[in-house]
Amino acid sequence: MNTERKAPRRTAERILDHTLALFNRYGEPNVSTTLISAELNISPGNLYYHYPAKEELVNALMSRYETALAQALDAAGPASDAEGSWQLVPAMLHLAWAYRFIFRDLNDLLTRNRQLETRCQAALALQQAAVRERVARLCVIDDAPLDSDDADALATSIVVLLTYWLCFEYVRDPRRALEPDNEDTAVDAGTRQVMALLWPYLSAEHRRRLKPGFARRSGTPSG
Repeated sequence: MNTERKAPRRTAERILDHTLALFNRYGEPNVSTTLISAELNISPGNLYYHYPAKEELVNALMSRYETALAQALDAAGPASDAEGSWQLVPAMLHLAWAYRFIFRDLNDLLTRNRQLETRCQAALALQQAAVRERVARLCVIDDAPLDSDDADALATSIVVLLTYWLCFEYVRDPRRALEPDNEDTAVDAGTRQVMALLWPYLSAEHRRRLKPGFARRSGTPSG
């Protein structure tokens, strides 16, 4: 039996983990540093030693999100891979769920945090480029690739949906929609909406390969 004890987690990382959970549960504007330190059973001074202001907690969590986004985009593989590209949709929605306080409180956060403003713009541009590349490679009209304007418009619609889907869910049912147990429901519903945008522009071959997954999410027969 291995009796070696694991090294204790660094306090700064533990603070971020608890802060993320509190922000996601109650919304960033409703969580004070006093509440965070109380939940962690540490002194406010210990919290301020690592993060002198709540804005720095938000920025540190944004760094985590940026890292996870880059990993998700890399894991999707090349733009020509239809299955990998499709798996990127729920991956991005799961990621948005994991950091849902950003998306639920996005407009408020951006007005108060200039660093977050520029970093969110960069993350959005990264997603836009990834989706645009896949739309250009995979979508067609009358068996011909979409022209540039149509590809831009479709990619933008998809990114808007991915960005604001959890906002829609929250407005639709503020008391329950973003509770932890509803992750799969929210992600599946958002994925279905993205597929509804893409489906008319997929080739017959891509439809054939993706139809079972679409049918499971849309509730339609797969046969």
